[in-house]
Amino acid sequence: MDNITHTLFAVTLGRTRLARAGRGATAVLVVASNAPDIDILATAGGGAKYLEWHRGLTHGPLGLAGLGLLSAAIVYAARNAYHRHMIESVDAAPWPIEEHASFAMLTALAFIGVVFHVLMDLPTAYGIRLFSPFTWRWFGVDWMPIMDLYLLIVLMAGLLFARPTAAAAGARQRNAAIVLTLMAVNYGVRGYAHHRALEIAPRLFGPTLPQPCDAAPRQPLIVDSWPQPVPAPPPDGHRCLVELAAIPTFTSPFDWRIVAQMSNAFEIHDLNLLDARFAQPGDDDGANFWRQVLRYPNVWTPAVHEAAKTRVGQLFLGFSRFPAARTAVDATGATTVRFTDVRFVGGAFGPDGSRRRVQLFTVTIRFDSSGRLISAALGP
Repeated sequence: MDNITHTLFAVTLGRTRLARAGRGATAVLVVASNAPDIDILATAGGGAKYLEWHRGLTHGPLGLAGLGLLSAAIVYAARNAYHRHMIESVDAAPWPIEEHASFAMLTALAFIGVVFHVLMDLPTAYGIRLFSPFTWRWFGVDWMPIMDLYLLIVLMAGLLFARPTAAAAGARQRNAAIVLTLMAVNYGVRGYAHHRALEIAPRLFGPTLPQPCDAAPRQPLIVDSWPQPVPAPPPDGHRCLVELAAIPTFTSPFDWRIVAQMSNAFEIHDLNLLDARFAQPGDDDGANFWRQVLRYPNVWTPAVHEAAKTRVGQLFLGFSRFPAARTAVDATGATTVRFTDVRFVGGAFGPDGSRRRVQLFTVTIRFDSSGRLISAALGP
């Protein structure tokens, strides 16, 4: 989730009974709820460092423990410094010391903040490296976009209708309870819509959907994990289905981007669950959904395998859930290999036209005619 959502959620928690912990409760919740995203500092080293560290160590168990303690220490020190300043000020009265939350209580609240940060990031299709540094695999649930407009509306409305200066503590707590309930409903709707999208997905591809690659096809899981091994082409040369995934969009919980990973390509189709044609199961041949598919070739040539061994190639393939590989040879004999994460090919996450997005989710690797590496970098 974005940091605005994390911050608004932390302030909402600060209006529940957690506020009874004492002064500093809301502050430590806000700091801790944003602390795991301190890995944004990796962008100073470029896009490759961002992919290497983002949602990694700071979202794993060791990072959360350290960030929880650090958040509590920062708020504890800042509050005490402010208290001393108030005491030394002639015209100001300090807060009563008995209203201060203890360091132990601030630490407990900080752990609540960092844990909820992870619980809000996990349901996004971007995913997190939940158990880093013990394993650097990614985990995600595919329920939520990176920024959910509906969560933002609910959280902002809850704060506007129960400002501290205009409402008693009891009213603020009731308002916070309503907001948290609406958030839970939103997650529930997203979860059901994701399940429904996967049910409908095969109908979009119609007669073009091949048989699964394995005798026992991989079943959709609540929590997906990647990267997965490169699928081997079937011995008979025919393409087969590796996986179907439903990726959420920014616009609506009823709009999804369906990604079908074949043995030689990715095929993408947009799905609106409110389309009346999906209300009842039936023969969809007349609808011709499959004619509207967007296809990205994914053929692993020897050059692609060499590109995958480079430092940038390994880093990108360790991050990418659905890497589509393309190969081109120019007139001089130089070979260009391009990997693109099809999760970020319009629709589901944009496109927003930003140069940064293009650079992060595509990698281009070039070899000369003798196979020597010329360049390897993020971007087209």
